[in-house]
Amino acid sequence: MCTSIVEIARAEGMAKRGDEWFPLTQSVVAYDHARHAPLGDVITLDFFNTSLDAGARAAVELTLESAKELRAALDRAIAAAEYEEAEVRGKGAVRLAA
Repeated sequence: MCTSIVEIARAEGMAKRGDEWFPLTQSVVAYDHARHAPLGDVITLDFFNTSLDAGARAAVELTLESAKELRAALDRAIAAAEYEEAEVRGKGAVRLAA
């Protein structure tokens, strides 16, 4: 039975296919039967460019547990990056005279 669990989000970045990198426009996160991994239901991450051919995509199928671990790692990396960005913007900023 299909779960119909699908989330779509804008994606700004790059993905690689073969030896070529291409710009991303969209990402899809879904929970459904694995299409390629020898697993049951999986979280699928699919990144693609809607302006390019169907091969302009990068997809991953993860177990639910692996997806949770990835989410936790992303949360930690994002928190550290936001802290770093705040520190960098706050240091040595020179206010220009109007």
